[in-house]
Amino acid sequence: MADEAVADRPAEPAAPKAKDARSPEPPPRGGARGDDNAKDAPDAPGSSAASDSADAEAAEREKERERAADRFKDRTRDPLAEEQGEEEPTDAAAATRARRSGQKLLASGRDLIGFDRSDVGRLHIGDINIGLDARRSGLSMRDGPVPEEELLRIRRTHIEPEGYVRLRRALEARRLLVLGGAPGTGRASTALALLEEVTRDGEGGQNSERVRRADPERGVRGLATQVMGGKGGHPRGTGYLLEPALDRPGTLPPDGMDLDQLASALAEQGSYAVVVVSVGSAANPLLAGRYGAICPPAPTRELVAVRLRQRLEEEHGDPARDGGGGRARDGGRAPNGHADRNRGGHADRDGGQDGGRDRDADQDEGRTRDADQGGDRTRDGGQDQDRGQDRSQDRRPDDDGSLSRLLERAAELREDPEVTEAVGLDDLRPAEAELFASLLAGHLLGSVGREELLSGCRGLAAVQAYEWFAGVDRALAAPPPGDGRAPVRSGTAALFHPVAFRIALAVLGGASHSAVSAAAHLLTWELSVQSDPDSTPARPLFCDDPESDLALSRARPADGAVDVAGAEVTGRLIFYRGAALPAAVLAELWDRHFPVRAPVVRWLRLLADDPRPQVSMRAAVAAGELSVRDFEHGYAELVRPLAEAPTPRRRVFAATALDQAAGHASHRRAVRKVVEDWSRHGTPALRWTAAMALGYGRSADSMDDTLDALARIGVRDDGEQLAVASLNVVRLLTLPECATVLRRLADWTGHHGEDYQDLALVSIVRLALTDVDEVLDDEPGTPLGDRGDWPLLLALAATRPELTGKLADLFWTALNTARSRDVAFDALETLLRSASRKDGREWTREGLAALLPALTAEEHDRRRLDWLLRRMMRDQDRPLTEERARALWRLAVPARQRRSEEEESHG
Repeated sequence: MADEAVADRPAEPAAPKAKDARSPEPPPRGGARGDDNAKDAPDAPGSSAASDSADAEAAEREKERERAADRFKDRTRDPLAEEQGEEEPTDAAAATRARRSGQKLLASGRDLIGFDRSDVGRLHIGDINIGLDARRSGLSMRDGPVPEEELLRIRRTHIEPEGYVRLRRALEARRLLVLGGAPGTGRASTALALLEEVTRDGEGGQNSERVRRADPERGVRGLATQVMGGKGGHPRGTGYLLEPALDRPGTLPPDGMDLDQLASALAEQGSYAVVVVSVGSAANPLLAGRYGAICPPAPTRELVAVRLRQRLEEEHGDPARDGGGGRARDGGRAPNGHADRNRGGHADRDGGQDGGRDRDADQDEGRTRDADQGGDRTRDGGQDQDRGQDRSQDRRPDDDGSLSRLLERAAELREDPEVTEAVGLDDLRPAEAELFASLLAGHLLGSVGREELLSGCRGLAAVQAYEWFAGVDRALAAPPPGDGRAPVRSGTAALFHPVAFRIALAVLGGASHSAVSAAAHLLTWELSVQSDPDSTPARPLFCDDPESDLALSRARPADGAVDVAGAEVTGRLIFYRGAALPAAVLAELWDRHFPVRAPVVRWLRLLADDPRPQVSMRAAVAAGELSVRDFEHGYAELVRPLAEAPTPRRRVFAATALDQAAGHASHRRAVRKVVEDWSRHGTPALRWTAAMALGYGRSADSMDDTLDALARIGVRDDGEQLAVASLNVVRLLTLPECATVLRRLADWTGHHGEDYQDLALVSIVRLALTDVDEVLDDEPGTPLGDRGDWPLLLALAATRPELTGKLADLFWTALNTARSRDVAFDALETLLRSASRKDGREWTREGLAALLPALTAEEHDRRRLDWLLRRMMRDQDRPLTEERARALWRLAVPARQRRSEEEESHG
């Protein structure tokens, strides 16, 4: 209270005081409050002077009342604050939002426990057989010709990515192209399509081995030497595809002089070469040079449409096998060689008569070349016309109509929400499109059931995660390069960074790009130290490439809100391009790569100490999901050690991880047993953590069991954990069973134990001081979620009118109990000031209109409100205007109950 208000109080209706500051019960509502006031009122002018002993007794009682009030106030302090003297509020609202975001990220409609990882090792659906061998390596690709059948297949089915014409012209002009892209995006297929096209009309056009793969171990220098000397007997006009192993530690990428030497050798031999590299710090200098270009991924919808039509034609009966397309399939080339494609292609390369291709060249930028409506148009316009005429001649009407109906059903099935959710990827890569089309075709033709279809779709993300991690560090055991150059020092950091970024994105997806990148560097360090403990990992400071990180991790940026010191600011967020990828990455990491658990656990403990809720809470949710994969390990290495930590932040991390595990039916019983044991027999730190876990509402069998456990924690050891227990009682009030919580609070206020009374009183005061978004898990759009910045007490009064009477009775009790009165009055003042915002817009007026009439039902209550409004009007720092005071008074007191002098006092 303000000093001037206290000095003037005897002249005004006094706020009531209890008979005894340590009374076991608050005065009953509607009881004999006059005796309380008479006892505490100043002596009448005619009374005799009190004795010295009576004065001393009264002074001692007042000191005891003040001490009790101070103890009570200390219990209303935020239990999440790091230091006892810290006054700054913790950012609980940001933590709640971050936890909610992390749960959405790892939900995606799939239970991690329910996914059978063993099915991913080899996937066989219909006639599609995908083998995933961890021993695969890019180094297994040896020197040799590309079979003519593969060139023919690429020629007929390759979908040109945006900018294909520009890539072809660059290769024709310079003879050498360094093509960059993320693995799996079709860059090698595009390279083969380019080489097949440019060599078809060159000096080696009649050679069946005109396109060759070059040995990746020999690199650019080895290929230049081979071409320049004519070694190997390769004819002129040959096209070479080289995929150098730049990710091996100690391997230096070729420089500009190496590329110039290779280009010169190719020009002398009339040959061409495409060097395919992965985007990243090692290859970026190559891509930025004169020979470099980025290969955009093929458009997903066109890719699936083409593959789906091919599969349906093959299974349903492809007329091309009976007529038009048979010659190309059987003979490997059309009767007139490859000139048929030239009719729709580049008949006059230098004269600009580029047919269907060059007509589109001017519009090449900014769009993808449209495929045919059915998705079966290839890059060669003339051949497509011939093939289409042959098919139309050979296809029977019944086949045509049946195939059309299948294609229509396929289009509907592709858009099925359940299928889309099962796929869980924003865009598909060529191999994924092939499998997805086979699944759809098999389902339409009856060979693949609905559950098998959905299971296969769910496996797409798991296959991607498998390929990202399989044998990543095998290159560390490879011998140094044999090109004569000295190897550089260990490159473990560069090798592990892409992997670390994917893990960090799975854990922190939806956080700011800078937070994910910083966490990825921390994990890179931990992985490098675990892999090579005798060496200090080199950590480059200026080699990051955010765009490469996005491409290599199938990630996308997006502008969004970032919580900073209790305020929201716009930042650059980052997500996976697919809701299924985060869970798939964590499952792959934890289930198949046991040695990596130790560095990941150390990393998660570091994230638990991060002061930013967007980092620590997301990491806690991920830790809970990892614990579900192996609860024994997660409990021993993450949950239990952090639950006993001295800092609240680490204990909140452990409680959140436990609650996330409790969200899985398979682990709910185990989590509840752990929390029950901690609440009864745990150390103070474990009891504190158990209270935070109970506040989520899933760590006990029922709401009554939850409240029993919180009461047990709160009243033990003279209320040592009462603050954290009361906080979590308030958190439970956002759940549907909030009526049960209010009933138990009322029971505690009448309990003979003072600690139970204090638990109820502190919870009631905290209810008035806690904003909704600090404790609510619901998204905006719900009655409470739309009132995120309201005090929870007023939000409940506005949205749950059946609870208003109980809420008013509980708050009235806090106002009329001596030790809680001062704090409760301050809370009431805060509620009154929240009626409207500073700019005059309405704020919590609806809640006050519901609560105040129930809180001031009697004359004494209205006198107390009158006194408080006067005090607020005289506040020198924040005086309440007469207009607002009048509006508040009229909200609380019906017109028939207002006294004229009170009306005048409020304007």
